[in-house]
Amino acid sequence: MGLGLAAAILVGAAPTLAQDADAYRSIETKYIFGDFTIGSSTDKVGDKGFELESQSDIGKRGGRYFANETVLEFEYAPTKYLQIEAGPTVSYYNIAGVPGLGDRNMLGVNGFEADIRSIILERGLWPFGLTGSIEPEYHSLDETSGQAVTNYGLENRLEADTELVKNRVYLAFNLLYEPETTRVVGSSWQDESTIGGSSALAVRILPNVVIGADLWYLRHYDGATFDSFTGDTVYLGPTLYWHIKRHMLMSAAWETQVAGREVGPPALNLDLTDFSHNRAKLLFEIEF
Repeated sequence: MGLGLAAAILVGAAPTLAQDADAYRSIETKYIFGDFTIGSSTDKVGDKGFELESQSDIGKRGGRYFANETVLEFEYAPTKYLQIEAGPTVSYYNIAGVPGLGDRNMLGVNGFEADIRSIILERGLWPFGLTGSIEPEYHSLDETSGQAVTNYGLENRLEADTELVKNRVYLAFNLLYEPETTRVVGSSWQDESTIGGSSALAVRILPNVVIGADLWYLRHYDGATFDSFTGDTVYLGPTLYWHIKRHMLMSAAWETQVAGREVGPPALNLDLTDFSHNRAKLLFEIEF
């Protein structure tokens, strides 16, 4: 509702913004929504880059909880419609007194991730852009507890965006489906899955600075095909994008659970077992 109201206000202000829209060049939309929600654009043919993408999950129902995963990725666009990213992950855990989790304070290499993105509809030729993304993952540490595991995941996304005001105001939508399978040494494989959708609004306040808001709804299930619903959540928070200079950018977001439920007994407000209370993302990219 908040994003819808903000969009309505901005559309109403469109004539004013449009007066100086020509002073702003076009911008790649991939990271302008804070990187929890991703825009539809890809790099130019032959572009290469290095990314440092760090996500932190903060807060559970009790005790102290902080888990961070940082991905160090090489990025390459072999064609206009295809972009490939791949690299290792490093995780840090600081957990104490959280019900159901062991205390842990550790840093470790935690596997490998790749991301293959392909444009389905190109914005400009169509009123909106649409890109498909597949992200295979391998982790040797559990993303929540830090326990040694063997984990495979496959994050699938549809990423769409459009301009509400040319080169100034943007709206994005993402759809997510991520099945995972995990095995602790000496036990059987356990499947789970997460589905969800997002809406994000981004306003370009300076030629190289974009601010906005991001809204996510996520549902978690035991089983890869939605066998047993365990809880859901609504995340909401601000976003920032800064094109620092020609070949360097930064994107950031902070989101808080504002609604949700955890399947009981007892049934609880907010799902702080499957999700953290807060989550943050910070990304730096250097192109060369």
